[in-house]
Amino acid sequence: MKKVTFREYCLVLQNIRETRSTNSKITALSECLSKFKNNDELFLAAQFIGEGAFEEISGKKASVGSRTSGLAAASFCNIDYDRVFKPCRTATGSSSETIERLMENIPEAINQREPQELLLTDVRDIFEQLFQAGTRAGKEAILWETWKKMTPVEIKFFIRMLGQGSLRIGFETRSVVASIAEAFGKIREEVRYTHMITGSLGQTAILAKENRLNEARFQLFHPLSFMLASPIESRSIENLEEYVAEEKFDGMRAQVHVDGETIKIFSRDLNDVTHSFPDIVDFFKAREMPPTVFDGEICVYKNDTILSFQMLQKRMGIKKPGRKILQLYPVLYICYDLVFARGEPIFDFSLEKRRNLLEQITAQYNLPVTNQMSIENPDDLEFLFQRALDHGNEGLMLKLKNSPYEYGQRRKSWLKVKKPGGSLDTVIMYAHAGSGKRGGTYSDFTLGISVKDDERYEEEFIPIGKAYGGYTDEELKMMNRKIKELTVERYGPTLGLLPKLVVEIEFDDIQLNNRTKAGYTLRLPRFRSIRWDLGPADVNTLKDVEELYTQKLMNQPKQQSENSSIIF
Repeated sequence: MKKVTFREYCLVLQNIRETRSTNSKITALSECLSKFKNNDELFLAAQFIGEGAFEEISGKKASVGSRTSGLAAASFCNIDYDRVFKPCRTATGSSSETIERLMENIPEAINQREPQELLLTDVRDIFEQLFQAGTRAGKEAILWETWKKMTPVEIKFFIRMLGQGSLRIGFETRSVVASIAEAFGKIREEVRYTHMITGSLGQTAILAKENRLNEARFQLFHPLSFMLASPIESRSIENLEEYVAEEKFDGMRAQVHVDGETIKIFSRDLNDVTHSFPDIVDFFKAREMPPTVFDGEICVYKNDTILSFQMLQKRMGIKKPGRKILQLYPVLYICYDLVFARGEPIFDFSLEKRRNLLEQITAQYNLPVTNQMSIENPDDLEFLFQRALDHGNEGLMLKLKNSPYEYGQRRKSWLKVKKPGGSLDTVIMYAHAGSGKRGGTYSDFTLGISVKDDERYEEEFIPIGKAYGGYTDEELKMMNRKIKELTVERYGPTLGLLPKLVVEIEFDDIQLNNRTKAGYTLRLPRFRSIRWDLGPADVNTLKDVEELYTQKLMNQPKQQSENSSIIF
């Protein structure tokens, strides 16, 4: 039987991108997966669409950024990078799409290419070569030789796979899992569980194909999908007494895998951040624990006080923090859940049962753990919420007592009770096309604040953040109608607008960010209301943002009193 080529596979990806129905997308991939008879190729077909060039658990990255691929493409097409490539990229809004179009239309690019029938295993080998290449020149040479063998659509998805993220076709991991289940006639939840404990879409596809899902075994030291929380305002609670409360810390969610002196720390986006926190590694090493996986929070902890997230940012991204950084910003790992203990995964255990095991382990090995508090009525909730704020914490987490660990799901079992960090009236500067269910509409927005009276800037408005939620379907339709009237520029999937549509946004926090024009970033901005009654003259200013940030710094967190938020 003829093998499925990389070109045929990429045409399936393009079809998925152009299809609006999620079920139709799932069927398209499931039909494609069922055609792969060779296990190596099936493995890669599931991996490439869901994880990119390398498996997440491999820790490998090709380290080919958009500038490297852009420079290589400009050279390949014999065009100037700054004067031709960059304006084309601005027009399309996508580096990979720009390269695809250049390959289709530039005579030099067309003449250099003689597309071949590459297989997925051939492409895997090229990704490995890029991983091994140590210089930009070496990587560009590999890109050149590869592109000579590919069609434009293959080149586009090849580049997107190198990004190790979304292929931007409106297809998430859960849809890949659903496609595997449909392709091989398996129950979707069983496939999802297999993916959870193996951490590999490719391995999951093979096990499903060979009817061996029950052979999947939990492996320590690969990241597991985190259980997620929903905002309390989006979920109704009928019986508060079915929940317990914990204070929500201003830190970084992390998973710690422990087996004796072997320790791994994974962030919420499933990256290995072990080297950034040697003090946490040493803390667990000293305890010589049996195989265990914790879910918890990394916080800067000094003088019995959890410091702000801004302090933790001083540690994030530093692969090998020096002694000074470790002394200035000491961290504490606070446990609040358990997903593997005593030789078995315990996802299916109720929260109460997991908590009992967690308390036994933390008491035995002297580990910090959150304090859980009972709730009987709204007055209890209000009291505990205010106390959490008084401690300098973000608010509360409400957790359903009988809930399993719903890895990768955002349901009603965990609820966030938070007070917004503030609100601003902003103007929509750019509208970005959505994907999936929101394909065909503009649902992501770049929001601006006023600097027209600010001597530091020549513009009237500068970006302060992006928001893509908080509005109703009807409000989105109304905004899209207005956007058509206000559009003055088009950059591929992005529209530049006249600054006349004002929205009030709320956010969790303001953070310094010198890489932005404003110098600040809003944490989790979302729509609060569309202010049809306001105009651009009513928009908040950069000076307003600076004042909010200054006020925040003045509200220093307090010590964590005994039996309030952390148990040692």
